[in-house]
Amino acid sequence: MIQLALTIRTESITWDEDDHLYAGYMSWKTGDFGLNPEHPPVVKMLAALPILNMPLRLPALENRDFKLEAFLGGKEFLFKNDADTMLFRARMAAASLTLLLALLVFLAGQEMFGTAAGFVALVLLVFDPNQLAHGAFVTTDTGLTCFLLATVYAFYRFVKRPTLWRLIVVGLAAGLTLSAKHTGILVFPILLLLALCEWLLRRKAEPTHKESRRLGIAQYVLSLAVITAVSLTVLWASYGFRYAARPAGLQLNPSSVEYIARLSRPHEAKLLATVARYRLLPESYLYGLADVRLMDDYYSSFLLGKTYPHGVWFYFPVAIAIKSTLAFLVLLGIAIWAIATRKLTRWREILFLTVPPAVYLAVAMSSHMNIGVRHVLPIYAFLGVLIGGTTVALVNGQRRLIYVFAALILFQIVTSLRAFPTYISYVNEAWGGQKNAWWLLSDSNADWAQQLKATKQYLDSRGVKDCWFVYFGEGVIDTNYYGIPCKALPTLDALGVNEKFYGTPEVIDGMVLISAGDLSGFEFGPGELNPYEQFKTIKPTGVIQNGIYVFEGHFEIPLAAAIGYRQKAADLLAQGKLDEALIEAQRAVQLAPNAVASNVVLGDVLAALNRKGEARTAYEQALKSAQTIHPEFQVGWIPGLQKKLADMKS
Repeated sequence: MIQLALTIRTESITWDEDDHLYAGYMSWKTGDFGLNPEHPPVVKMLAALPILNMPLRLPALENRDFKLEAFLGGKEFLFKNDADTMLFRARMAAASLTLLLALLVFLAGQEMFGTAAGFVALVLLVFDPNQLAHGAFVTTDTGLTCFLLATVYAFYRFVKRPTLWRLIVVGLAAGLTLSAKHTGILVFPILLLLALCEWLLRRKAEPTHKESRRLGIAQYVLSLAVITAVSLTVLWASYGFRYAARPAGLQLNPSSVEYIARLSRPHEAKLLATVARYRLLPESYLYGLADVRLMDDYYSSFLLGKTYPHGVWFYFPVAIAIKSTLAFLVLLGIAIWAIATRKLTRWREILFLTVPPAVYLAVAMSSHMNIGVRHVLPIYAFLGVLIGGTTVALVNGQRRLIYVFAALILFQIVTSLRAFPTYISYVNEAWGGQKNAWWLLSDSNADWAQQLKATKQYLDSRGVKDCWFVYFGEGVIDTNYYGIPCKALPTLDALGVNEKFYGTPEVIDGMVLISAGDLSGFEFGPGELNPYEQFKTIKPTGVIQNGIYVFEGHFEIPLAAAIGYRQKAADLLAQGKLDEALIEAQRAVQLAPNAVASNVVLGDVLAALNRKGEARTAYEQALKSAQTIHPEFQVGWIPGLQKKLADMKS
């Protein structure tokens, strides 16, 4: 807890936290579960508990798209109040789940393999850089890890000695797992597989008559049915036993019917629509499930210096190899060897500790949402307990091995302490350490926008008052609150929340700061799609918390400047100021002649001026660029451009 408290004191707010905290607060105060339906409410509401009695100014609801309403409302909610106090209280509340997780890890290790195993598992967790990175954030990853382990551990205790009370505890824990994060739904296949494994083990150990085996199956089926019923009751309770996502007649924007219909997989859309029609699950929960699947189609990924248009199956295995400590990887290798050679033969315990992470990793590898090892954080808790059991088994068999395991555990502790307090950007020694985080991985693996306090100190120590900032959290985090004097440059996420970048310069002489997440280019895309591609080959003059890179000199950034011109052109077009819009659009194309968006805006303005021939030329150039310049990243433009060209002919 001390490590977590000291770490968060040095970190500004991260990308998602204002959104989550605002949603949690409003869930308590107004019963509004529609502000952040991307995630179930339990962890958010827990984090909001310590701020419920604070005198806070609330942003006005504006019926915007639900993501804009949550992110921009959350930004105003935090930064129009005492953000530092609110955030520290909320983070410490969230950190209570890390304490509970640590207790569960110890208890599971102790019950499965003995007290020494429990302590080994506990040390591995307490000094795991990934757990320390995310253990006190107002996000859902640690909560899911805690409740999933609680569910599996409770089920382990139930199958050892079945009682009604133990069965209910499993159901309650499973319900909290569902209510923490949408991937918590994996608790059902995990429990089903564990029940099947348990039945097979008992069948092998105690051959019985056919009727007795049927009775065993019936007992497991009934137990799983009770767990499902209890867990769904808990899920409904977390939403106040109300189907509607929002109170007092407020509606989701877009509606749940419309949002579910957007799913690219018809069978999934039909399933969710059917569940919604009969109101089998809360509306906000279903909306979030749809959002998870929609975002799965949307995200690009970045790995080992390369940007991919979608997720890749090998992302998480490689990310685990990079982000896990070498001690953990070696100990895990030893555990696998011990199981393979039957040095460790506690098969019930082995299955309960390997099936959940195997299922979780398999699903993650099939996902296209490759934005952080935090998405597979639960595997570390299970494997840590397994390593604890392996350590005890091998040391009991050969006492001198205690020195080997002691050295590895000491290495875990030392490498973790060396990473303090910049745990988010942790990279193990085999990959060159934290200095290489930005080109190995991106997003919450390297930079989650948490460096503003350190950036303020860096700039103040050098007397910097004039600078430019390509900031990963731009648009959803108020840099002015932290006293950052830099002017903002465009980022894709900031464009997504409609931040305007009028007047972005074509040339900068001076200091430019770039977040690691933006330096990698994984959001805009590779090569000439990235306005800041040149900075990848320039040596920075400074690095702040392994996540903000400082450059000084003369920089031409025409692609970034073009963004501001085309934004202004689009806004003037919407206002009917066509001549002014044309000037802005033409300048955008001059600066970025091959940019699809610039040519599209120019075509739209020309079409509005009834200059169809010139508009067609602009659209044709946009289509050509979309089809020839990293087309895998621009394929989404093509249908719309083809329609615009068809309209020109009619």
